[in-house]
Amino acid sequence: LTGAQDGSVRMFEWTRPQQLVCFRQAGNARVTRMYFNSQGNKCGVADGEGFLSIWQVNQTTSNPKPYLSWQCHSKTTSDFAFITSSSLVATSGQSSDNRNVCLWDTLVSSGNSLIHAFTCHDHGATVLQYAPKHQLLISGGRKGYICIFDIRQRQPLHTLQAHESAVKALALDPSEDYFVTGSAE
Repeated sequence: LTGAQDGSVRMFEWTRPQQLVCFRQAGNARVTRMYFNSQGNKCGVADGEGFLSIWQVNQTTSNPKPYLSWQCHSKTTSDFAFITSSSLVATSGQSSDNRNVCLWDTLVSSGNSLIHAFTCHDHGATVLQYAPKHQLLISGGRKGYICIFDIRQRQPLHTLQAHESAVKALALDPSEDYFVTGSAE
């Protein structure tokens, strides 16, 4: 799966020189993040205008429509994570109301899909990591802060300043004992 600054999203297969599917044409908002769900049957694309769109991967048309497209954040959606069986999605981004980390239910109507919004990260959340064993979300912000949330209780657990500049990357070890942060500096 490839995403570009011009907003296009294309899917390729290793053994074929041509694209299989074009999910989005050029001329859309820049792609900020893309993932497949753990089953590999859905892909999601976050963009610079605050949208998250999700497609079924096994499309037979050359330009399929997303089965879900939400404006998750008012300014940008910078990252997201499929939670559990892909019916729950977490997003990070920048919203004018500082609700910069959100939980969404993909199985309900778009008007009721926001489950919980965390008010955190002044100037926006840049990255997000899901820790399934502990049911935690770890987010990084533009000002170098890390926030850890318990998604079962829907409460913030910890906030710490990891860097002086924007957190650009988060990685979690497989046993979920440690996480690592990377910054713009």
